[in-house]
Amino acid sequence: MPLKYFPHILPRQMERFAMLQPLYREWNERINVVSRRDIDALYEHHVLHSLAIARVVAFAEGAEVLDAGTGGGFPGIPLAILFPGTHFHLVDAVGKKIKVVNAVLKALQLENVSTQHIRAEQVNARYDFVVSRAVTSVNAFLPWIRGKFLQRRLHPLANGTLFLKGGDLTEELERYRETAVVFPIREMFSEPFFEEKKVIYIPAGLQ
Repeated sequence: MPLKYFPHILPRQMERFAMLQPLYREWNERINVVSRRDIDALYEHHVLHSLAIARVVAFAEGAEVLDAGTGGGFPGIPLAILFPGTHFHLVDAVGKKIKVVNAVLKALQLENVSTQHIRAEQVNARYDFVVSRAVTSVNAFLPWIRGKFLQRRLHPLANGTLFLKGGDLTEELERYRETAVVFPIREMFSEPFFEEKKVIYIPAGLQ
């Protein structure tokens, strides 16, 4: 699936993407971190969905990215495979989810990822970007990560938060209507699953 939209990825990256479904299928039988109805559609509903963020920003070598509320490792793990020169810090408040993430990372031998069993608001570090997939509402989420951004700028896009969200976000984004930028994923990927999906970008200084 990633090869369709990212034709320049390397063989080792393709190998790691191919490992994801059997790994999650095995672990999901023990600890449910992916919806059971979604496990057969893992590449579309989880991997490719995560990679929509890569269509908004190509993370730079040496960049630091926080995946806040990573759950089973999305969007952090697919992005870490795609951007091996970027460091990703995956955190979640649920210990069993981090257990699965650690097992998947070990099998993939990904060296550009660290994990932590911790709430996002307790993280004591700074990042170029924060990514998240529908953990909670934007209004509830942003206070958790306030003050967690680096002052440097490594990308054409200013440092900030990238959310994967779905549905009608008019009310949720009302407070940020002047600052949030909405990227419809249907304009990136052709699968019907993405019709209502979006990447929401909010710059760090305007949160």
